[in-house]
Amino acid sequence: MVNHKPDMAALLKAVAESPKRDNSAYHKAMAEAREAFEQAEALLGGPVEVRAKTKVKRNGEYVVKWTFKPAE
Repeated sequence: MVNHKPDMAALLKAVAESPKRDNSAYHKAMAEAREAFEQAEALLGGPVEVRAKTKVKRNGEYVVKWTFKPAE
């Protein structure tokens, strides 16, 4: 029986040389989300409940609509 183990050095080299992802858009979106929650809590006077609707437009844009209301 032949045991097929990956060459760990080759695996680590491939991971190290792989292109890095640019997560700046994700981090910007998360910062905007935190700000939206803070603003909603300030305007509504306390904790909020949120409902989200998402869709992908024909041009490929991903749209998220949030509706905030005071928590019950």
